[in-house]
Amino acid sequence: MKRNQLSTGLVYSTDAGRMCPDCRKPIAGCICRQVQVASRSEGVVRVSRDTKGRGGKTVTLVRGLALDEPSLVQLGKQLKAACGSGGTVKDGVIEVQGDHCNLVMQALQRLGYTAKRAGG
Repeated sequence: MKRNQLSTGLVYSTDAGRMCPDCRKPIAGCICRQVQVASRSEGVVRVSRDTKGRGGKTVTLVRGLALDEPSLVQLGKQLKAACGSGGTVKDGVIEVQGDHCNLVMQALQRLGYTAKRAGG
């Protein structure tokens, strides 16, 4: 039985280190990452604070990211770590527990996104 070519990618090589699973090149020379960095500067990321439907608990919402689901989950993980709180990713929106709008905006700007505060 043949194995699927997409799932047999090399993950680590002793010659080059970590390998990209998509383009199968070393992480330093990955063409997938260059495309992702170019897409970051295209749109504006909206950061807002919301309490509706959460029993009065405040969450910080990050919208407008043009990323696929795994990249969105990874970015959410980085933002939650920067704020020191929990959260989730639902329907293309990153939710960080608590009022961390300023911290999230600073973290997004360090990562190369154009972040803008939305709402009041």
